[in-house]
Amino acid sequence: MSKANVRRHILEKNRSPKEKEPKPSQSLLSKHLKKVYPIGLHRSSSSLSLSSLSLSLSQNSNDSSVTDNSNSPLEQRISLALRLITPPERREVTVAKNVQPQQQQQQQQQQSQDSCCGELKRCNWITKNSDRVYVAFHDECWGVPVYDDNQLFELLALSGMLMDYNWTEILKRKELFREAFGGFDPKSVAQMGEKEILEISSNTAIMLAECRVRCIVDNAKCIMKILNEFGSFSSFMWGYVNFKPMINKFKYPRNVPLRSPKAEAISRDLLKRGFRLVGPVIVYSFMQAAGLTIDHLVDCFRYSECVSLAERPWRHI
Repeated sequence: MSKANVRRHILEKNRSPKEKEPKPSQSLLSKHLKKVYPIGLHRSSSSLSLSSLSLSLSQNSNDSSVTDNSNSPLEQRISLALRLITPPERREVTVAKNVQPQQQQQQQQQQSQDSCCGELKRCNWITKNSDRVYVAFHDECWGVPVYDDNQLFELLALSGMLMDYNWTEILKRKELFREAFGGFDPKSVAQMGEKEILEISSNTAIMLAECRVRCIVDNAKCIMKILNEFGSFSSFMWGYVNFKPMINKFKYPRNVPLRSPKAEAISRDLLKRGFRLVGPVIVYSFMQAAGLTIDHLVDCFRYSECVSLAERPWRHI
């Protein structure tokens, strides 16, 4: 054997143990991983598999620390490295997904509690702090079609008072207004003179300015002219909507308007006929109260009731 062959044989013997050294380390690494994390490691070129693997490892890290208290330095380094490569966005997403079902459950519980209590679902502007008079007006009168001349005249006069007061304040003095204006009979109100007007305006319980009283008296005179022309104030007013209430389907209070094109047209016509305090906003409030338009919210218990009344054939008495 030549000297070159001898050297080559010696070098090969020296290299063979070193080449075998990484294999035990690889088996040792997989052994430790299996010991700490009971899953298998597979090679993959996609970053998704690595991130999902790191996420599962990080989620199971607490369990592994509990089951095996004697962690070697190698195990600690592996767990630390896997925690560092875990994407934080994935954690936030999983937390957000868990929060949404909890919120939905809470909402369902609140709805079930409301239904169990037996409370009627009303329009959102009716709250627990609303006055009983206003709640009764919403539940019994507001949105119900009115065809009586005296009642229409009363609602038109009360709607005009919204310039100075709100519905609650007006409704609390409604009986005083009826007594002062003779049940809102257009014929008797139209015949009021200066003495009656001053008496009503000076009544501290009514708290109605003299100019407001004169507006109501002037409107009664205009209604008398309409009675001679159309036969009734009811047929005149309902003619604007073709004798059928306008049914809206509002879901939220912000959808309910303060005025409408129809109210603006009625306002212009009434002003031409000499009426006072009949702006578009007041006219629309009158239309809501008299049932010419149904503006109850769709989830209010009065919506279906008023709609059923509105869909009846129109009959003027």
